Amino acid sequence: MLNGQKRYITNASRSDWYSVLARTGENSFGVFAVHKSDPGLSFGKLESKMGVRGSPTADVIFEECRVDDYRLLGDSKEGRQYITDSLAYTRPLIGAQALGIAQGALDAAIKYVKEREVFGQQVARFQMIRGTIGDLATEIEASRQLLYRSCEAVENKEPEARTLASMAKLFCSNVAMKVATESVQLHGGAGYLTDFPVERMMRDAKITQIYEGTSEIQKLIVAKAMLSD
Repeated sequence: MLNGQKRYITNASRSDWYSVLARTGENSFGVFAVHKSDPGLSFGKLESKMGVRGSPTADVIFEECRVDDYRLLGDSKEGRQYITDSLAYTRPLIGAQALGIAQGALDAAIKYVKEREVFGQQVARFQMIRGTIGDLATEIEASRQLLYRSCEAVENKEPEARTLASMAKLFCSNVAMKVATESVQLHGGAGYLTDFPVERMMRDAKITQIYEGTSEIQKLIVAKAMLSD
C-alpha cells in the first residue's frame, strides 16, 4: 500500500506508468511500477511554469494505493541504489537537452545578426558581436565533446561514468543558460519579444540547471570523486 506525495513530476497525468521509490522498511526502499489507473493514485493541479510549457508537471498523490507484489522492480531493499545508478543514464539526457537548446539559440542568433543592419552594415560585422559568437560556439563544442565522452563511459560501464555524467549535465546546462541569455542579448530588443524563439529558449534552458539534480549537486558529486582516496 502506497501513501504519500511526489512533488513536481514531469509528464504527470500524461504518462501511463510511473516508477515510484517507496519505503519498504525502516532503512530500505524499493521501486514499484504504478499505473495511472490504479485505485488510490491521483494528480495535483498542473503547474504554471516559466519554461518547457509543452510538458505537464504536477504532483502525483498516493492514498491507500494498492500495488501487487509483481509490480516490485528487482530487490525490495535496493531501490535507492537502482535510482542512484539510473542517474548515470538520465543526466546525460538532460545534458543533451541543454546542448540542443544552446545550439538552437546560437543558430537563431547567427541568423539574426546576419540579417539585421545597423549604421548601414550587418550587426554580424561588428567586432564585439563576432567575439561573442566565437566564445559561444567554442563552449557549445566543448559541451558536445564532454557529453559524448560521458555517454561513451556510461555505455562501456566505466568506473568514472557517474562522475562524467554529472560533469556533462553541469557543463551543458550552464552553457545552455549562458548561450540562450547571450542570444537574447544579440537580438537586442527583439530578443525580449515572443515573436522570436530565443526568449523561450532562455526560459527552457533554466530548468536544465535544476531538474535531475541541480548544478550545485553535480558539483558536489564531481568534487567527491576528485577528493576520494
